[in-house]
Amino acid sequence: MITIDGSEGGGQILRTSIGLAAIVKKPIRVINIRKARSNPGLRAQHLEGILTLAKLCNAKVRGAKLGSMWIEFIPGEIEAKEIEARISTAGSVALLFQSIQLAGCFANDTVIIRVKGGATAGKWAPTIDYVKNVFLPIVSKMGYSAEITVLREGFYPKGGAEVVIKIHPVDKLKPIKLVERGNVLEIRGRSVVANLPSHIVERQARAARKYLEKKGFRNITITENVVKAICPGTCITLYAICEKTVLGSDNIGERGIPAERVGEVAAEELFRSISSGAALDKHMSDQILPFLAIASGRSKVRIQEFTKHCVTNIKTIEKILGIKFRRENNIIEVDGIGVSR
Repeated sequence: MITIDGSEGGGQILRTSIGLAAIVKKPIRVINIRKARSNPGLRAQHLEGILTLAKLCNAKVRGAKLGSMWIEFIPGEIEAKEIEARISTAGSVALLFQSIQLAGCFANDTVIIRVKGGATAGKWAPTIDYVKNVFLPIVSKMGYSAEITVLREGFYPKGGAEVVIKIHPVDKLKPIKLVERGNVLEIRGRSVVANLPSHIVERQARAARKYLEKKGFRNITITENVVKAICPGTCITLYAICEKTVLGSDNIGERGIPAERVGEVAAEELFRSISSGAALDKHMSDQILPFLAIASGRSKVRIQEFTKHCVTNIKTIEKILGIKFRRENNIIEVDGIGVSR
């Protein structure tokens, strides 16, 4: 059994560990889960991700309870199913998806996950709009295919989202070479508020658009949506569609922060990604790593920066799969192990 120390990071080490374990069918033990966090151990969203993946790959799990600092995950065969996942808090739906996204594509048919509860936009996690418009288009270049339908948005602190995730089967993932972004063709985005005045959604979008126009961009489309949810909330997601890739950013509103600042911060982050010349923004730099590691062939990507999440994810993947990522400047290269369905 492989043992992974989760003390260096948060839930990402856990999600990567169990996701890869399910694919390569190796039992794994994760210890010191989120040890450095102020509320260490498993939270509701981590627990539901473990249990959902366990159902998908018929795994045996030990230690899976709220607050647990360790789990043992012994995977079985991945099987296409329709599963209902429930997040009792405002935990991130996007992070639950991270737990199951790789195993799901190696099932024998389409996997359907119906998520009830949780947040479509929350702290320290990508928005669902980022997943749909940045993450999925990039991994689709490797042959990955999934659809996400939001039936109801969810925000901190009550969550309450309703989301349907469909993951389609693939025989194997293709390697990817993505070291240049090409020209920026257009910038799109979505500004959302729930149970709040409509002027907030307009101010978020207007501030983001104004910042980007000052930087010289003209082809900008940001939709504005006022929705109903079980608690108030606000977010904005932006993405630059380039000749060879997509770069994205997001931000959520918080009490006491003006709507203009929420939109402007998202625009500033997107501009930094564009200005870096990278083909992958700082969020994609760690999210794509497990895909590169299991693809059939050599992949090479240029990232915006080596974030802490990126570095810890590399270490975790290398230990589980016995491979080695090559890093030079902001380029990552790896020979994938070639997992097949």
